[in-house]
Amino acid sequence: MASRRTFLKAGAGLAALAAMPVGGHIYWQTKDFTRNGFDPAPPIAPDGETSWMNWSGIERSTPVDMLFPETEDELADVVRRAQAPIRPVGSGHSFTGLATSEGIMVDISAMEGLKRFDPETGQAVFGAGTRLFQAASQLDLHERAFANLPDIDVQTMAGSFATATHGTGNQLSALHDAVTAFRLITPSGDILDVSASSHPDLFAAGRVSLGALGIITEYTINTVPAFNLHRRMHVEKVEPFLERMEELGETHRNFEFFYLTGTGMVAWLTHDLFEGEIEGRGESQDDDTLDAMKALRDSFGWFPWLRKKIAQTAIPTGEVENFTDESWALLSTTRPVRFVEMEYHIPREAALATVRQVIRKLDQTSEAFFPMEFRNVAADTAWLSPFSDGPKSSIAIHAGVDERYDYFFSEFEPIYRAVGGHPHWGKLHSLGKADFLSLYPRFADFLDIRKTLDPTGKFLNPHLAHIFGETFNG
Repeated sequence: MASRRTFLKAGAGLAALAAMPVGGHIYWQTKDFTRNGFDPAPPIAPDGETSWMNWSGIERSTPVDMLFPETEDELADVVRRAQAPIRPVGSGHSFTGLATSEGIMVDISAMEGLKRFDPETGQAVFGAGTRLFQAASQLDLHERAFANLPDIDVQTMAGSFATATHGTGNQLSALHDAVTAFRLITPSGDILDVSASSHPDLFAAGRVSLGALGIITEYTINTVPAFNLHRRMHVEKVEPFLERMEELGETHRNFEFFYLTGTGMVAWLTHDLFEGEIEGRGESQDDDTLDAMKALRDSFGWFPWLRKKIAQTAIPTGEVENFTDESWALLSTTRPVRFVEMEYHIPREAALATVRQVIRKLDQTSEAFFPMEFRNVAADTAWLSPFSDGPKSSIAIHAGVDERYDYFFSEFEPIYRAVGGHPHWGKLHSLGKADFLSLYPRFADFLDIRKTLDPTGKFLNPHLAHIFGETFNG
């Protein structure tokens, strides 16, 4: 089986042989891709305050206090007494400013782990601060699993559900669709047990809540019997692959692909149910591939034709991965390479045309090197779910954590918006209240519930105030 590690070695060898116009080459070699204002260190907090930044470092704050309550009653008391703006925080994997606060930030990591499991129904109750990899491994002990998982496993269940985090699969819905009940500490400090039967509207609003309705402390979720998957990855030229894109999505349980920016190549990935003895996942080479993509950009971004020619000569084609393992071990992993991301969910019927536009624009953006990611997600009924009005295709673009990403908004967001795309709640976007009122039929109803629960705006911050059309006075 060919190794993607070959890409880096082959690319370096071809680079030494390539003929390069000297002027353009010298200019490009002196280019600094680091964005203005990039600082990898957390912000310096004033005396008596705390420093915080999210995973990518683009959201930063110095709250008056960062609290780590260990019990639900302690958390309820914190919320009840809080005068300053208060925000819950999970793993910090959202790229938007959902968690930031200059008031109080509350980390509910202590409220984690499997609390109860019902073998008759397959329902499991987890603390909302449980990381996805922890929840998946604990379910596995009971021979149960999530029906699907996203590609990053360090997010908390609360953060994942609140932002409509998803995996991929034409018939598979986002993670929050498995929620059957939750416990909510309201802004007044009351504790509510919420389900579709007890509080139908609050349940529909709370499954994707942006952390704006209070703090959820535990979830009851539906699980499925544990299952194994067969993972295969193929690499080929983007044409004629795109002509088979929709067919592949229908054929395989989980299907996604990555356009390798500037190369004219795609890597497409499938997972299908597997019966038999599993072999285990091989060593991931994703970081090596990214290093190679960056090296190619650094050397040949100034010459798109040569960049593509080198890539298509060097990148191994055909099947490059073939593994079998437990579902949770294949679907979700930790991402050591940090980045920033914009992802929009596009009506399924507009996916192919939109993909073509995004690929064309990426290839025209000489600084870009991260792959574009494409996934499919089924519909569900949560009010603020981007999939509440039908199945979607998700198209994500990325930039290195230290590089500029302003072109996301000027060059790519208009493409997404032109076809009625819904932004991922945890990924970069510029939309506000008027936009969301047109995209979500129940958005006004969500605003009404939020206002009833939090009339003084205790759980607002600047980002949420913009989304909800409120004035932030914190």
